[in-house]
Order: sequence, then C-alpha cells, then structure tokens
Amino acid sequence: MASWQAAALSRVIALQIKRKPTSRADEAHIVRQARQKLGHMPGYVLPPIPDGLHIRPVAFATLDGDAARGEWLTWKTDYPTATVLYVHGGGYVTCSPQTHRPITVTLATLLRGRVFALDYRLAPEHRFPAALDDAVAAYRWLVETQGVSPNRLIIAGDSAGGGLTVSTLVRLRELGVPLPAGAVLYSPWTDLAGTGDTLETNTERDVMFYGAGIRLAGRIYAGDTPPDHPLVSPLYADLRGLPPLLVFASSSEVLLDDARRLATRAGEAGVSVALHIEADLPHVWPLFCRLIPEGRRTLAQTAAFVRRVINQVPPPASLWSESCHDNRIASRAIVASH
Repeated sequence: MASWQAAALSRVIALQIKRKPTSRADEAHIVRQARQKLGHMPGYVLPPIPDGLHIRPVAFATLDGDAARGEWLTWKTDYPTATVLYVHGGGYVTCSPQTHRPITVTLATLLRGRVFALDYRLAPEHRFPAALDDAVAAYRWLVETQGVSPNRLIIAGDSAGGGLTVSTLVRLRELGVPLPAGAVLYSPWTDLAGTGDTLETNTERDVMFYGAGIRLAGRIYAGDTPPDHPLVSPLYADLRGLPPLLVFASSSEVLLDDARRLATRAGEAGVSVALHIEADLPHVWPLFCRLIPEGRRTLAQTAAFVRRVINQVPPPASLWSESCHDNRIASRAIVASH
C-alpha cells in the first residue's frame, strides 16, 4: 500500500498534470503542454545541494564534431566509488538535467560518487536518432576521454530516458564498445508503438497520463521512423549480451507493461534483470524523493545495486523473491540469472 504522503502527492499530480487528449491535439499543442507542465520542477521538489557536492555544466564534442551538453555532479572524494550516466525522461520533448536533480543529487550523495546528467537534444526540433546519438556520444566521451572505466560505470534513466538507456546499450553493443556494469530504469517507456495492455487498463488509475496521450507522444520522437524500430522502441530489440538491469514500475501507471515486457524479454535473452513493481505510485516516483518515503527507498535500492554490480557481487540465486511492505501489497522482484 502506498504511503499517505504518496497518496496525497498523487492527488496533487492528477489535478495539476493529467489531461485527456482531444482529437484536436496536434503535435505543437502536445509539445507546448508538456513543456509547460513538466519542463520546470517546483522548488519544494528540488533538493538542497549538500556541501560536499559540486555541480558544473559541461560541453563536449560528439563524434560528428557537434557540441553536446550536460552537467557533472561530483561528490568531493579522493576516489569516486562509481559513475552514473543519467538520461532524463520527459517524453523526448521536455525536461533537462536540472528538472531531474532530485534523482541525480541523491544518487551522487548516496554513492559518494559522480553523476553525469546528459542534456540530449529534444524532439520535435531533433527527432530520432538525435537523442540516441547524444547518449552514445556521452558514454563514449566518458569512457574514452574522461577516464571512466566501463566496469565502474552505470547508465540510468526514467520514462523516455529509461527506454533511451536500453537503446543506448543496444547501440553500444552493435558498435563493439565495452558495455557498462549495469543499468537502472525507472518507469521506462520502451514501446513507442503503444501496444501494452496497461495503456488501456491503467488509463484511469494513472495519475499523470492517459494511454492515448502516450501513443500520440510516441510519433513526435519517432518522426518518419517506424515506432517499433528496435532503437526507437527497445522492447523489440535483441537484448542479448546486455549488462544487469534493475527496473522499477508502478502497478497503476500506463507504462507498466512497457517495464514488465522488457523484463521478460531481457530474462529470455539471458540478461540478469530485476523488476520491482510498487503499488499505486506516480510515474517516476523517485523524482519526489523529498516528499515520499518510496522515492527515498527506491534510490537507496538503486545505490545498493550500483555498489553490487561495480564490485561484481553475484545476484541472488532465487529466480523469484517477494518482499511485502504490509500484509496486503507485495513488491515483486523478478530475477533472471545468466
């Protein structure tokens, strides 16, 4: 059962954000509305910056010679325990490293490490594969010019950024680039073709989105590319050889099936994957870690996963484990081992 704080937050989100799409909702309207509602995080959600954490903007050159941007969040330490490449969500059309500081600041602090938050190009001004190209370039920049070892590097992302994280792993594998130690996905959007059942069954329960709106948004990023292209929608990609995945989703969100089906396909491909389904939380609830205990717990689980995979501690032997937060609601974890 969700905490009272999460229940209250869900009511606020539903009032402020959720709007049913209309037949007149063209691309420009969808983008404008998304940027108005999601492009700025309220001050009470943003975390204070700890004294030991330094944040600085960075520009780097892509393989094409263009400039890409992001921000480093570095904990003051002699030897960072881990580096996280963070890829924010926002439907590929909005948000930024600044909107996602609740996650990146908290991860850098918990890990006493470094987070590089990528500011990738957004649609519709820059459609597929611009965001993917930027994410691949950022990873290669970290490894090839910043001295980050792949076995101490994690990629993480939420929503669109969660899908983009998986697409980045697939593209890196195709290019023969050494893969990171693992990846973390919060409420990932992995099927821009919009075939998941929960786009319908959870359309009223989800406090942020309607399923029909998700389908409309997918076309904006894909452009002329088929939405089931495996690098647009990594649900349809060959997932063999990917590093361990930690996936989170809410039981009430419309993208639940995007996470569940990805975890199933990854497990079938021999990937070590853990799927945690939390009860009745808003989409990408770690963004609200200052307000709800579930957000803080999920980020603590993320930090534990990062420490495990960079230290190459083997995953649990059990294929199935369940941990109940109370006697009625279970958070289910699926673990498929190599």
